[in-house]
Order: sequence, then structure tokens, then C-alpha cells
Amino acid sequence: MNIKNIISIVLALLIPTACSGQTKQKKDMETTGKALVVFFSHAGDNYSVGNIEVGNTKIVADYISEIIGADQFEIVTHKYDGMAYTPLIKLAQQEADNGELPEYEGDVDLSQYDTVFIGGPVWWGTYPQVMFTFFKNHAADLEGKTVIPFTTHEGSGLASCVEDVKAAFPGAKVQKGFSIYGHEVRTGKSKVEKWLKNL
Repeated sequence: MNIKNIISIVLALLIPTACSGQTKQKKDMETTGKALVVFFSHAGDNYSVGNIEVGNTKIVADYISEIIGADQFEIVTHKYDGMAYTPLIKLAQQEADNGELPEYEGDVDLSQYDTVFIGGPVWWGTYPQVMFTFFKNHAADLEGKTVIPFTTHEGSGLASCVEDVKAAFPGAKVQKGFSIYGHEVRTGKSKVEKWLKNL
């Protein structure tokens, strides 16, 4: 048998193994059961990235949905529309200090999901108050489910978001969170992918 034939046989044996490995890798990145990404994202005037049409957290939510095939529910409020950054953070601080719970549009049935990602920007050490409205409305709906927090930020990391999610959903299995700088998200898909692989 000549060297060409030997190489052909070796390649024929290796190709199915490589394909099988790729399939396994994709399956490893998929969550168990049906997954949902719940998030709040602020477009407009943002610290470090300026005036943006798509909020930083939405970009991360879109990466998650694309990579693992998760559904999405965006927490939408028009309370902050068109606000410049400085007035926005002052309002956010007032809301946090007063424990305000701004209303949001629509809702989602969480009963069909086994894994729920919860994401938002970090405003004054935690998620924006409108997310706490969602938490209050769904306090009993994540019992026994896997919950995975994530944040976009410009230096706060996860802040107290993981602890606040644990407090809001004490019956949930809250996993280690993920944070990414807002100014990195547009080129940071590989970081999100790496995080999802390691879940």
C-alpha cells in the first residue's frame, strides 16, 4: 500500500470524528430545556460609547440568542427615552433611593422555560429599577429554574446584581454571572461565546 492510500484511509477515519466533535461542542453550548433571555437595554446617550441606536445589553442578549437559540423578552419602558446621560443617571439614582418600580410594556410566560438569562446595565450598583418591577411581578415564577445573570458596565462588573437576583428569586438555581464592558460588546461576541461554553 502506497503512502497516498494510507493518508486517504487516515483522513476518512478522522473526518467523522471531527464532525462528531463539532456537533458535541454545539450541544455542550446549548442549555438544558428551553431558554429565555430577559433583559433591559438603554439606547441613546450612554457613558463611554456616546449616542447609540442599539443598547449594549441588547447586543449581548442577541449574541446569547444566536449562539444557543434562546427566546427573548425585552423589558421596555419609555421613561428614559431621549434623556442625556447626566439627567438619566440622576433619575436612576432617585429611583433606586426611593425604591421606585417603573412600569414596563407587555409580559412573558416563564413557565415554558427551564433556563432564564437576566441581563441589564449596571446603574448605581445594580440593575435599573424597572428590572425590579419585573422581578416583583415574577417572584414565584422561577422556582427550581436555572437563572443566569449578566451585565454590561463601564467598571462596575456584576456589582450586586447576582445577589439581588438571588434575593428576588430565592427558589431559583442562580448561576455565576457574566459581565462585559459596554464599549467592548460590539466586538465582544467571542467573549460571550467563551462564557456560554463554560456554563
